[in-house]
Amino acid sequence: MNGADTAWVLGSAALVMFMTPGLALFYGGMLRAKSVLNTMALTVACLGVISVIWVAFGFSLAFGPDHTGGFIGDFSQAGLHSLASTLSGTGGHRIPAFALASFQLMFAIITVALLAGAVAERARFWPFLIFAALWVTIVYLPLAHWIFDPSGWLNRTLHVDDFAGGTAVETNSGAAALALTFVIKKRTGWPREQARPHNLPMVMLGAGILWFGWFGFNAGSALAADGVAATAFLNTMLAGGTGLLGWLIVEHRRDGKPTTLGAASGAVAGLVGITPACGFVEPLAGAAIGLIAGVVCALAVTWKYRFGYDDSLDVVAVHGVGGVTGLLLTGLLASSAANPAGGDGLFYGGGFALLGHQVLAVLVTIAYSGGLTLALAWAVQKVIGLRAQRDDELMGLDEAEHAETAYDHGRLGAHLSGLHSALPHHDAPRRRAFL
Repeated sequence: MNGADTAWVLGSAALVMFMTPGLALFYGGMLRAKSVLNTMALTVACLGVISVIWVAFGFSLAFGPDHTGGFIGDFSQAGLHSLASTLSGTGGHRIPAFALASFQLMFAIITVALLAGAVAERARFWPFLIFAALWVTIVYLPLAHWIFDPSGWLNRTLHVDDFAGGTAVETNSGAAALALTFVIKKRTGWPREQARPHNLPMVMLGAGILWFGWFGFNAGSALAADGVAATAFLNTMLAGGTGLLGWLIVEHRRDGKPTTLGAASGAVAGLVGITPACGFVEPLAGAAIGLIAGVVCALAVTWKYRFGYDDSLDVVAVHGVGGVTGLLLTGLLASSAANPAGGDGLFYGGGFALLGHQVLAVLVTIAYSGGLTLALAWAVQKVIGLRAQRDDELMGLDEAEHAETAYDHGRLGAHLSGLHSALPHHDAPRRRAFL
């Protein structure tokens, strides 16, 4: 066992886990106050649901022995039985199987949690968790096997360059989010009534946590404390920064002002774009990928108004479009000088072979994820009802689903009323000033 690699992977797993509460803050701040807790609960609850599934059979299906020609693993490692002393990896970079299982568990959790953003303010709590359990089993686990496991067909047969999840995490979640919006329909009053973010400082904090965690997400995917991890780390930083700038440039030209929401969204877009490429490109290419992703995703957020799908928090535009952008740009900008295990892209003398494989991976991921998500969401909606009732939606899902509110306006109002009543009745100027 390589102790340094093991420590790096376990630390990276902790960073990726931290991304889920960061995502909850990021999502929560962008919503109206009446449904912020519901969406945060949907996001954080994935830590529980997906962890149980992962240990029971998820890791085995995603990374267990393959008897299906690269489609899915078997159940021989269900319950992670007898793996405590098993090592994973090759050469001098062997780590405990439990370290790999822990790291990849966090990927599964954050991928499912992303879907809560597409149906925010109208998804019921328990039905969504049932959908999440079905979705991770039927959609995510096969895709994770295809690209992350050495025997997966996208990995072994096509040699797709996807370092940290442009297919299984980003493009997958974007396609699934779009399918979900078709089933769960638009929010009441949308797009006539626009839901303004209720807490932008919360959004900025969430974006910062996501950026911090993304170093573990991307650099940790090297599964070793080595030069490739350092390349992925640097590219992650660069792409987050250039993605932020790209989004703000588009926003300023389109709307007249750069915003903090745009800065947060642009950083995430750049980080999404670099995810598949981070370990396969040199720094200048990494910066370019982030910039392009920031620009493209900023333009893509307007598509929902043009085509009429209500993706509440722009999962399609940021994660779907950003993931596809990153995968395709990897086919252009990948360099074996950055990582000998990867191919050379079109701009580095590799011809069209790698780009063609990247395009095929995008198409397969969108078709598989979109089609099955549509079927699963439709079934859950028909059987138990995935969407909240109209009255509950208007009242706010925090009250309807959880009997809670994020902010106790009632007490604040009573306190202010009491202070107002305490002022002398003859002191009209002070009473008006108080009001």
